[in-house]
Amino acid sequence: MDKYELVVIVNAQLPQDERDSVSKQTTDYVAKGGGKIINTQMWLDKFKLAFPIKKCQEGTYYLTNFEAPTASIVNLRESLRLNEKVVRYAIYNASR
Repeated sequence: MDKYELVVIVNAQLPQDERDSVSKQTTDYVAKGGGKIINTQMWLDKFKLAFPIKKCQEGTYYLTNFEAPTASIVNLRESLRLNEKVVRYAIYNASR
């Protein structure tokens, strides 16, 4: 299993419980794919974006460090892409 870093930007206009639920859903996606969560934290709260993304001016950044099989990353990306509360995401391979 490789180590990964996941950064998820959620619309900051959503209520706090909905933003936290997106973080919880993300950890659930990783666990379903056979991964192991190392660390999850709110990185930046209500940070002004450099340019609007999906008509969103501010975002809340969540950082998740995890280990997962390489094959499960495709399913994780698909799940994040389909989640309407996720403005943008990035997955980095931290093993390299």
